[in-house]
Amino acid sequence: MDFRLTEEQLALQDAARRFATGQMQPVAKALERTATPVPPEWLQRYAEMGFLGINVAPEYGGMGLGNLEALLVIEEFAKVSSAVAFPIFESSVGPARAIEHFASEELKRRVLPAVCRGDLVVAVAMSEPDAGSALTDLKTTACVEGDAIVINGQKRWSSGSGHSGGYVVYCRMSDAPGAAGIGAVYVAKDTPGLTFGAPEQLLGFRGVPSADMFFDAVRVPQDNVIVPAGGFKKLMEAFDLERCGNATMCLGIAAGALDDALRYVQEREQFGKPIVDFQAVQLKLADMAMKVEAARLLIYRAAHNASQALPSMLESSVAKCFANQMVREVCGTALQLLGAYGYSTQFPMEQRLRDGWGWGIAGGTIDIQMINIASALVGRRFNQRA
Repeated sequence: MDFRLTEEQLALQDAARRFATGQMQPVAKALERTATPVPPEWLQRYAEMGFLGINVAPEYGGMGLGNLEALLVIEEFAKVSSAVAFPIFESSVGPARAIEHFASEELKRRVLPAVCRGDLVVAVAMSEPDAGSALTDLKTTACVEGDAIVINGQKRWSSGSGHSGGYVVYCRMSDAPGAAGIGAVYVAKDTPGLTFGAPEQLLGFRGVPSADMFFDAVRVPQDNVIVPAGGFKKLMEAFDLERCGNATMCLGIAAGALDDALRYVQEREQFGKPIVDFQAVQLKLADMAMKVEAARLLIYRAAHNASQALPSMLESSVAKCFANQMVREVCGTALQLLGAYGYSTQFPMEQRLRDGWGWGIAGGTIDIQMINIASALVGRRFNQRA
C-alpha cells in the first residue's frame, strides 16, 4: 500500500496549483462579488490546460486519467474558491460522468466533447420543492409521445441552474412507485418549454448560480434518455463519485483555510512575538492539520479503490460526511485565528466558511450520509417512512 502520488500525479497537481493560485484568484473575487459563474473565456483556458474531463475517455475529448487525478485538480482550484472549481467538478465527477457511464453513444458524442472543449457546462437537476433527501418522492414526469420524451414538472436547488447549457434531469418515467419509476433525461438549456426562476440568494456558493427550473411540455428526442425507469440505482452509483467530488471541494476549502492561517499566525505579532509561539495557537493548528489530512486520506481511498470505476457508497459517504463536518470546524477555527481579518469580507476566510457550510447540505446532507453509512454496515436499507 503506497500512499505517495506518482510523478505524473504530482506534476498534474503542481500544474493545477500554479494555474489556480497564479491566475484564478482575481477571477474568484469577481465571481463572488457579482454572483456569476466562470466566464466562457476562462472555460476555454481550462480546456486548453486539460482540466475539463480529466477522467473522461479520450474518444469523448477527455484526458482519460483516473478519478484520483480529477480530484487532485479539483482540490487545488477549491483552495481558491468553489466557484472556480465548479466547472471542473461538473465535468469530471458530476453529471457529465453519468452521461459517459450510462447514456447512448449518440448522446455521449453530442455532449461530452463539448464539455471537454469548454463549450458546455452540464448540471444535474435532482431536488424538487417536495423531494430533497426523500428523492424518490420526485414528481417531475417524462412520458413517451411518439418519437419524443415529454417532460413536465419543477426542479429546485440545482447548482448551475439557469447558466449551465445542459441538465441531467431526474424524472419519473413510469407509473411504478418509488425508485422503480425513476430515470434520467438530458435536456439542453434552450429547449422550448424550459424556463428558469429568479436566481437564488444564498449564504455562499455565490459564483455557482441556482434557480428553480420549470418544465412545461418540454420535448426531447428519445436518444436523450440517460437511464430509463428502474435505473435509479445506477444514478446513485454515479452519484457516489459526485460525493467524492463534494468531499474534495470541502478538502480544498479547508486546506486553503489552513494555509492562510499558517501564514497569518507566523506574521501576526501580539505581546511582542508572533502568535504562533502561543501554545493555544499551536494546538489549533495541529487539530486543523489532522482533520485536513484525515479527510484527504478518506477521499483518496474511495477514489483509489474504485480505480477507473465508481466508488462504493460506504467509502464515498464516509469521505463526504467526514469532510462536510471537517470543513466547518477547520474554517471556523481558522476564522477565529485571524480574528477581525477572518471576519472581514475584504479577505477570503469568511467566504471559505460560508461555502464550506453549503457542501454539507448539497449532494446529500450530513445526516443522510450517516444513514448511508449505517445501511452499508448492516447490509440493508432503512425504511424512513415506517
